[in-house]
Amino acid sequence: MTTRDGKDTQAIAQAVEALAQGDLVGLPTETVYGLAANACDDAAVGRVFSLKERPANHPLIVHVAQAQDVRHFAAQASDFAQRLMQTFWPGPLTVILPRQPQVAAAAAGHLPTVALRCPAHPVAQTLLAACAARGMPGLAAPSANRFGRVSPTQAAHVQAEFGPALLVLDGGPCAVGIESAIVDCTRGAPVLLRPGQIDGALIEAAAGCALRARSAADARAPGTLAAHYAPQARLRLMDAAQIRAALDVLGAGAAHIAVYARAPVRAASRRVIVRRMPQNAAATARELFAALREFDAAGVKLIWVEAPPPEPPWDGVRDRLARAAASA
Repeated sequence: MTTRDGKDTQAIAQAVEALAQGDLVGLPTETVYGLAANACDDAAVGRVFSLKERPANHPLIVHVAQAQDVRHFAAQASDFAQRLMQTFWPGPLTVILPRQPQVAAAAAGHLPTVALRCPAHPVAQTLLAACAARGMPGLAAPSANRFGRVSPTQAAHVQAEFGPALLVLDGGPCAVGIESAIVDCTRGAPVLLRPGQIDGALIEAAAGCALRARSAADARAPGTLAAHYAPQARLRLMDAAQIRAALDVLGAGAAHIAVYARAPVRAASRRVIVRRMPQNAAATARELFAALREFDAAGVKLIWVEAPPPEPPWDGVRDRLARAAASA
């Protein structure tokens, strides 16, 4: 199998059949592309962990077609969790809730909690609804890449990662571009475990209560390891002055370097790739992972990125870049 147009009804039917048989499918969402399996088929979920080379105790996000499907996977949902789902679903927010016993154990990393999201992408919505009608109420779908590497935001990224054997539904470039915000709703107050497009202030306003600080007791969540989202090249966060100074020192001999900065930067060497980072956080998030993949494809050894400003709209981008730099 290979890439199919996600708007093609035959492609959707083919994907539903593959998932029902325990196979995996590349799924577009508004955040990143996912590697999807029937969340209630522990053997299929095991293949996700194996293909991604992901530790089996690192939980996955279960995607559902609508909020009503949460009841199949969650034992309960607090009032503030329900307010978050009502406000942001479908959309780029994941909530962690107490898990129904004996349901989606492998997808949850065998934890007593489960991470749930209702994606907004129309292809994801169509596939999830068709799967629910086929008796599959949710799809476990982590990012469709090798564990710890750069997430895919285009169907071609998924195909390059896993080859033509995987059926990938092409839904176009992802509109958000970074993974969902994750909120632990099992501690009596919301805890932001991973920032995304939806920042903490918006979460607090929707929940009707303040975010609680993280602690060791909070649920484990996807994408929260210190080192993650890493390109093959070594990524370093710098300010614009540091980037300019480093390029000046290297001069015309600089090579195998890519620069991604909001400030204007010039390199004396034509062998340095310079790409302007958008001034807007949402636009940067939309192109970030694709840019890192392009730098890797160009064969650079170093990626110098201007650190994003310490402002809430940039929290998600700053989080991904900090984890990518920690992998160096």
